[in-house]
Amino acid sequence: MAESQKPSSFNESGIYFFNDDSNAVFLDPVRVLNRSYNRFNVSPSTYYPRFFESPRNEPLSTTVTTSEQQPKRKRKRNKKKEPPPLNAREQIANRRHQEARPLLLKAHESLLQCTEMLDVLRTLRNDSCGCSKREHESVQHSFIDLAREVLHLEVTLNMPLHEPQQQLIEINDDFANVQCCEQRVLPAFNNLVTNDTEDDVVAEILNNQYIVPRQSCFYMSDLGQIRNLIPANADSGFNLIVVDPPWENASASQKSRYPTLPNRYFLSVPIKQLTHTDGALVALWVTNREKLRSFAENELFPAWGVGYAATFYWLKVKANGSLIGDIDLFHHRPYECLILGYIAGKVNNSSKHSKFKPVKDHHVIMTIPGDYSRKPPIADLLLDYVPGLRPPRCIELFARELTAGWVSWGNEPLHFQDSRYFVKR
Repeated sequence: MAESQKPSSFNESGIYFFNDDSNAVFLDPVRVLNRSYNRFNVSPSTYYPRFFESPRNEPLSTTVTTSEQQPKRKRKRNKKKEPPPLNAREQIANRRHQEARPLLLKAHESLLQCTEMLDVLRTLRNDSCGCSKREHESVQHSFIDLAREVLHLEVTLNMPLHEPQQQLIEINDDFANVQCCEQRVLPAFNNLVTNDTEDDVVAEILNNQYIVPRQSCFYMSDLGQIRNLIPANADSGFNLIVVDPPWENASASQKSRYPTLPNRYFLSVPIKQLTHTDGALVALWVTNREKLRSFAENELFPAWGVGYAATFYWLKVKANGSLIGDIDLFHHRPYECLILGYIAGKVNNSSKHSKFKPVKDHHVIMTIPGDYSRKPPIADLLLDYVPGLRPPRCIELFARELTAGWVSWGNEPLHFQDSRYFVKR
């Protein structure tokens, strides 16, 4: 990661590196994502729907919430049963937690001691960018359902015009009068849809608008079509591969958040075939379930040809600086893991290539979390560790939003690109 930054530079970058040995960084996803757009901003109020409500006049937190610090409850007359002993898998999970716990608490303490950043946290949800808000909300489509119901769904890309003689093409509701010179109509499914301009583009699907950042591509399909992304030549492969699988999750299934897949399905993802000839850094999001951690390290990475390198932690905080939950709560800990590994490549001494730093273990990324299952944009934190090309070729698998310069694949890569999540600059 980069060297420490002053809070003032945070306004532009969205990233704050603490000047200590905690390996900690605070990230505002809204500021980071906005660097991908020219004419739109991600709306903070829609990005951050949670963890901003707190009791009136609640002071900024200056302590860490742990199970030892919970207020003591009155004892009941009936003697409380002792919890059952941990099974073998739970014991491994507890050992992992105990190893990570000091790192997480140290990172959190760095945040609590930075009063300037604590002041910033409280304002992250404010839509104070001088942007025009939307007046009408459209109904958000489920692309998973549309893939079953509509055989030939089309997407219309309204390409911006920057020449002196500009013509206006009318687009529905609040994003009307976007300056365009061309409308490209393309298949929405099983097709690589590309914005090859240096500006954001408004895409239309069934009267809904989606904001597509510059130099980005998306391929919307089910898992069976992912091999269509494998390049004919390894020199056109990817140097950074971020994977956020829809792991089996009882909460996601019960709340119908998104469909999940059994673990064995992910073994078939062609990570090695997607890799650039110079190798790749692979970053895999996992929850704290030991079943998933063990599967990822012992089965998935070996099947993909990935050698384990490091683990980063995503620590989730509220707008007052406190953790979103008790750090020791066994099944609902306030952090997730990003497991990193390398696929080795061939040696290349081309001037277009540069040396990269081997990734170091135990970095802690702190954010106020966005909507359910939405991961923070971590590309800037990984680029120093990516082998090969500069700039690197990057892809996100099982993506639910787009990033400038990246390819995004999944069955709903436009989910968070809906215009409801944006405001005009």
